[in-house]
Amino acid sequence: MLKKVVLAGGTGFVGQYFEQHFRNLGYEVVIISRQTPHIGWDDRQGISEAINHSEMLINLAGKTVNCRYNEKNRKEILESRTDTTEVLGSAIEQCDNPPSLWINSSTATIYRHAEDKPMTEDNGEIGSGFSVEVAKSWEESFFGFQFPKTRQIALRIAIVLGDGGVMTPYRNLVKFGLGGHQGSGNQKFSWIHIDDLFNIVLFLRKNEGLEGVFNCSAPNPVTNRELMAQLRNAMNKKVGMPCPAPMLAMGAFFMGTETELILKSRWVMPERLIKEGYAFKFNYLDQALEQILKS
Repeated sequence: MLKKVVLAGGTGFVGQYFEQHFRNLGYEVVIISRQTPHIGWDDRQGISEAINHSEMLINLAGKTVNCRYNEKNRKEILESRTDTTEVLGSAIEQCDNPPSLWINSSTATIYRHAEDKPMTEDNGEIGSGFSVEVAKSWEESFFGFQFPKTRQIALRIAIVLGDGGVMTPYRNLVKFGLGGHQGSGNQKFSWIHIDDLFNIVLFLRKNEGLEGVFNCSAPNPVTNRELMAQLRNAMNKKVGMPCPAPMLAMGAFFMGTETELILKSRWVMPERLIKEGYAFKFNYLDQALEQILKS
């Protein structure tokens, strides 16, 4: 029989990458999603049957935060994370042969705006505000479950870079001459290449003594100013118009999003992964951008 992995919320940018690469490794991949023809979130029996006898459960579910934080969207952002986590935890409780590993997404946004020092798992300072409260509730839902046979790991994931996702709007900014720094340009940009994110999952599966919280970010974050300069260099664009915070706020309003996604300084270090011996494939942003743009 094929090894089985269950991807909850597996139809997005990261989920599609994971599905392809797990299949390449010989896994049977089962997806839970609101999209047909996958197992729906209201099919509790189907979810339990899918998770039973699986090797891993990976939860990537959650409404995009690339929207305006009005009351309706705030409710959907929170519940799409906590409710799905509760459904999966309850499903594991129904399994006679549960997965040995449950990995749940979290976010590096859980830490405060940091331009003064990096945030690690042990010494990072939890921030405040809507996005942080969502992250805290998400992790509380996850770690509210305790299982005798299933390890639990929450991944505080930084901005994921690959062929798609956030790279699309960033490339468009540079392409049309708007690839200067945003706001002060001093805010830190923590990132991770999607190859490393997948390899981290394999690393955590292999190292059976590991559990708890892990920061998923490359060990060399950059400032927003450096990010845009390296993007322009990789795309051979000499000039990029900067965008001050007031202009960003106006643009975000008309684009139906929030400036927090760009202006918050995320300075996150993968201390636990490095300590446990994970070797990053993409340590530096220029390496990552070169690979992504070539692909």
